[in-house]
Amino acid sequence: MKSVVQEKSEEFALRIINLYQYLTGRETNREYVLSKQLLRSGTSIGANIAEAEYGISKDDFRAKMYIALKECNESRYWLRLLNKSRYLTKEEFDTIYKDSEEILKLLASITKTTSDKIKK
Repeated sequence: MKSVVQEKSEEFALRIINLYQYLTGRETNREYVLSKQLLRSGTSIGANIAEAEYGISKDDFRAKMYIALKECNESRYWLRLLNKSRYLTKEEFDTIYKDSEEILKLLASITKTTSDKIKK
C-alpha cells in the first residue's frame, strides 16, 4: 500500500510529464530548457521517495527523503520561472504549484520526524 506522499508524488510526476509534453509540443511559444529541468526535478521526487522506502538504515531513509524535499523545492523554482516568463498561465501555475506545496509540506514533516527519531 502506497503512502500519501508516494501517491501525491506519483500524481505530481504525471502532471509534470504532461506539462512537459504540452510546453514542448505547442505550435507557438514552445519551451524546452526550463521544462526539461522541471521534468528532471519533478519526476525525481517520487523516485527518491521510492528509494527511501527500501533504505538500508534510518539515515539512508532520511537522506533520500531530504533529496526528494530538495527536488520538490527545485521544481517549485522552475514552475515560478515558467510562470513569470509567461509560459504558464496563472491558472495553470496555481494548480500545479499548490500540488507541489502539499508534497513539500509532507516531505518537510517526514524529514523532521525522522531526524527527531534518529536523535533519540
